[in-house]
Amino acid sequence: MPELDRPVLREADTAASHLARICFKTGPPVHTGVELEWTVHDAADPARPVDRDRLRRALGRHSPTTLDGGSPAEPLAHGGAVTVEPGGQVEISTPPRPSVAALISATEGDIDQLTGLLDAAGLVLGGTGIDPWRVPRPVVETPRYRAMRCVFDRRGPAGRTMMYSTAGLQVCLDAGEAAELPVRWAAVHAVGPPLLAAFATADRHAGRRTGWASARMAAWLAIDPARTRPVWSPHRADRDPVAAWTEYVLAAPLLCVRGAGPDWTPPAGVTFADWIDGALPRPPTTDDLDYHVSTLFPPVRPRGYLEIRYLDAQPDRDWRIPLAVLTALFAEPGTVAAALDAAGPVGDRWHAAARYGLSDPPLARAAAALFELALSALPRLHLPADVHEETSRGIRRRLAAAERGLR
Repeated sequence: MPELDRPVLREADTAASHLARICFKTGPPVHTGVELEWTVHDAADPARPVDRDRLRRALGRHSPTTLDGGSPAEPLAHGGAVTVEPGGQVEISTPPRPSVAALISATEGDIDQLTGLLDAAGLVLGGTGIDPWRVPRPVVETPRYRAMRCVFDRRGPAGRTMMYSTAGLQVCLDAGEAAELPVRWAAVHAVGPPLLAAFATADRHAGRRTGWASARMAAWLAIDPARTRPVWSPHRADRDPVAAWTEYVLAAPLLCVRGAGPDWTPPAGVTFADWIDGALPRPPTTDDLDYHVSTLFPPVRPRGYLEIRYLDAQPDRDWRIPLAVLTALFAEPGTVAAALDAAGPVGDRWHAAARYGLSDPPLARAAAALFELALSALPRLHLPADVHEETSRGIRRRLAAAERGLR
């Protein structure tokens, strides 16, 4: 529910000031976080539906309140918060850590705890970016999720596929110093298509081949460009990040309007700017604006830090590889600039990346350059020797795959 004692927004300039303050917190880039999402399957029959009650019993005191209203929603032993998405996907969101080594160690501990809970209930985590076996079906219903489904259904079935069948890997990086923000902002977008292509794991859904390297990203791209297209583009590369994000937020149609009842579905086509201008019976508050931002899903979303949303879920421990690549690329200004130079020419090839993966030669060329750069920067992460070696091997495998795409 909205907090009606929060400041009321009656002008776009006031909303812009609020967004600048909460979405881009600048300073030395120190912390890294990760959010890991998985589809969940019956261990004996992965095509069997897994219902809400079975998940609730498996997660116990770690169940989120969307799954169990009376749950204490305890974090896992190393601080990871457990959430359950509309289709029953389970996610761990980690606290930010000051080193990648500490982040990997803590996250692996929480994954072990989660897999133990699920194993005791005869459940296992999936290893791809979209459910390979089951058709989309709801598991968790809330007013937010019902409103999302209603709005997405106006454009076709992609919204249901995204909500109920997809699983992603999110890496969270500090925005960086104010003077460095424009280059970091541009680079974190530009490297998206080649890294999406290189780490695509979502080519099979509901028992069939999809014809996409990442059917997960295909679903996101088909939902609603006003809320899922990238904020940055090589064709508008000189735009100030704060101004570009403010324009994006205010122009996006509402997905939910919270209220006391079960129906939060907004009128069709009403944007947040329209709401400020009086389109709805009450004026919006800053809390409404914050909630609206949570319903926008571009490949990179500023949340004080930079939330990188374009990667498919990875099998087993392979999530550490894209995490290491991104943190190595963004460890210092020189590698950020080099990454932007390497990926800038393909920074708008999102559709090609989702469709063709590394069989697209421009994307394969950019991915190979990024992996070479990440390997040279990997020692700066100071990973334990065994983790460094395993991660380096994983990056080299991706490098070899990118080079095969150039033959």
